[in-house]
Amino acid sequence: MNPIVTVRDAAIAFADWIEPTDAELDAIEQESPLILAEVDLLDAQIVTLDRVPTEVDSRRIRRARNRVLAARRTLANRAAVVPGGAA
Repeated sequence: MNPIVTVRDAAIAFADWIEPTDAELDAIEQESPLILAEVDLLDAQIVTLDRVPTEVDSRRIRRARNRVLAARRTLANRAAVVPGGAA
């Protein structure tokens, strides 16, 4: 006879892994400017799905895309810096 395992039992078995670690929370915090910039870009693109983009829409998308690129550059530069002063 096979034992029946419920979803609750499976979740309790991995209870230590349910909460994010401090390192994961720090990584999310470092990436939050990029995440927010990508959300703004997505919002700008969603507005234009059901209509022809106006000049204002195009500017909004372009600015949002530039913010995403700037956030990616900042994040990449931060990751490229090696502790101890050597790059």
